[in-house]
Amino acid sequence: MKHLDVTRTDYQVFPHHLVDPSPWPILTSFSLFTFTVSAVLYMHGFANGGTLLTLGFLLTAGAMTLWFRDVVTESTYLGHHTFEVKKGLTIGVALFIISEIFAFLSVFWAYLHSSLAPTIEIGSSWPPLGITPLDPFAIPLLNTLVLLSSGAFITWSHHALIQGNRSGAIWGGIFTIILALVFTGLQYVEYSTAGFTIADSVYGTVFFASTGLHGLHIIVGTIFIVIGLLRIFAYHLTDNHHLGYESAILYWHFVDVVWLFLFVLVYWWGS
Repeated sequence: MKHLDVTRTDYQVFPHHLVDPSPWPILTSFSLFTFTVSAVLYMHGFANGGTLLTLGFLLTAGAMTLWFRDVVTESTYLGHHTFEVKKGLTIGVALFIISEIFAFLSVFWAYLHSSLAPTIEIGSSWPPLGITPLDPFAIPLLNTLVLLSSGAFITWSHHALIQGNRSGAIWGGIFTIILALVFTGLQYVEYSTAGFTIADSVYGTVFFASTGLHGLHIIVGTIFIVIGLLRIFAYHLTDNHHLGYESAILYWHFVDVVWLFLFVLVYWWGS
C-alpha cells in the first residue's frame, strides 16, 4: 500500500489543511475563563472585579484577533483554504448559527412561559401591573426598518462582490455598517428612556435579556462586517474566494430574522 504523506502540498492527494501548532487556542481558553470568573466577581461586588473583568475582555479580544489573523494569513497568503477546507468552514459557521438559534430559543421560551400564563405575583396580567411597555410603533418600528434596510444593503454588497463590482461591494458594506451603528444608537436611546429596568419583575428581565442579547449580536455582526470590508479594501477577497464575508452576511441575516420575532413577540404582542 502506498504511504500517504500528509505533509505534501499536493491538495489533489490530501485537500485538507493541517494547521501548524498554535498558542491561540489555549490562550483563548484561559482568557475566556478569566473573563467569565471576573464577570461573576464584578456582578457580586468583589474588590477589583471591574479591573479583572477589563483584563479578561482585553485578553479574550487579543487572543481572538491574533488567532483570526493567522486564519486570514493561511487563507489569503498561503492558499491553504481549498474547496474541502472551505466546505468544512461553511459547515462550522452553519452549526455555530444553529447554536445561536437555540440560545435565542431559550430566551423566547422564558418570555412565553411568563407571558402566556402570568402568575398572581405579577398581578395575573401581562405586562405586569406597574409596568408601562414601550410603544412598538416608535423606536422599535424605526429600528425594524433600519435593520431590514441594512440586510438589503449587505445583500447588494454580496452580489456586487460576486459579479466583480468592487465599488458596489464596498458601498454596500459601508451603508450596512452605518445603519448598524444607527440601530445600536437607537437601542441605547430606547434603553435610556425606558420606564423600567432589568430588575423590574420578570418582564424587565426577559425584555432586557432578549433585546440585549440581540444587541450584542448586532455589535458582533458589525465588527464581522467591518473586518470583511477591510479585507475587500486590501484586495483579500475575490468573486469566488470570500468565505469570511459570506459568513458575516449569513450571520447578519440571522440577526435580521431574530429581530422580526423580537418585534412581533416582545414589542408588539407583549405591549
